[in-house]
Amino acid sequence: MADPKIKVGITQGDINGIGYEVIIKTLIDPRVLEICTPIVYGSPKVGAFHRKTLSGVENFNFNIIRSADDANPKRANIINVMDDEVKVELGKASDISGIGALAAIEAAIRDWRNGKIQVLVTLPFGRQYISSINRLFPGYTEFLADTFEVKNVLMLFVNTTVRVGVATGHIPLTQVPTAISREHIMSKLKLLNATLKEDFMIPKPRIAVLGLNPHAGDGGLIGSEEANIIIPVVEEAIRNKILAFGPYASDSFFGSNCATRFDAVLAMYHDQGLAPFKTLSYGGSASVHYSCGLPVIRTSPTHGTAYDIAGKDMASPDSFRAALYLACDTYRHRREYAELVKNPLPSAKLDPEK
Repeated sequence: MADPKIKVGITQGDINGIGYEVIIKTLIDPRVLEICTPIVYGSPKVGAFHRKTLSGVENFNFNIIRSADDANPKRANIINVMDDEVKVELGKASDISGIGALAAIEAAIRDWRNGKIQVLVTLPFGRQYISSINRLFPGYTEFLADTFEVKNVLMLFVNTTVRVGVATGHIPLTQVPTAISREHIMSKLKLLNATLKEDFMIPKPRIAVLGLNPHAGDGGLIGSEEANIIIPVVEEAIRNKILAFGPYASDSFFGSNCATRFDAVLAMYHDQGLAPFKTLSYGGSASVHYSCGLPVIRTSPTHGTAYDIAGKDMASPDSFRAALYLACDTYRHRREYAELVKNPLPSAKLDPEK
């Protein structure tokens, strides 16, 4: 008997941005329903509003359900988490949009804990309004880490050619030098290595580590973090059978296309990794944000709320579609990896006469 389709919980994000547009443009394709059962946590009223702003989707409607248990595997389902009187203000962040984003993620987490959904895909939100409601919400990754009481998480950005993780997340740049201790970087390397094996099914991942300073410190002329912190961590990782290399100077590393020679790259801070990653992703390579270290599989598109094009039928669904597929692939990979650990393949015995 074939496994049932994966139930994917999709949080609406900011109701005034492009979230519903990319959701609808993705879920209108019947091929998506062949691999998963989508369940949107949001508002049927808001979904209907956004559908009217799009061309070519006249035959699309959400299947309104009260519980994820009632999801129709042949339909795009939606669970209402907002007041029916909610008002959409396209292109404008608001307290209501923040409340709606928070209500959606909280409802999806409850259902995941209760086994009603298997994976989570989140849509972007306006951080300033979420933060005013919940101070522990600088981003979904941090919020989920706090919710699940997980200390070590890593933001990993994935496209068809490269994977880039960031050792420090949403913190001010002035805090980065003190944040990247040996223990901190080593914990991220171990987590990234384990994620590549278990979630991406890469048996022996090769990880490039970037330096903090220009020219990776230039032998100590431009900062000491490489010599005192990063190089010792790379050496320790190798002793722990982690295939880590570096530190590399970020500019020449990405400029010479070295990133494609490794299974992942660990950058020291957010923009050091994200600026080149997003540059490489533009022009056809759909990118995804993947949260490492969480008990729940969580992905999201790498774009923001895109208020400037909200309601204009201009948003590409490629990143959201890729996030949906990656979440489903990862769920299957984790099951396969767990089965391999439980029942490892027998070691090959070499015939000395051959």
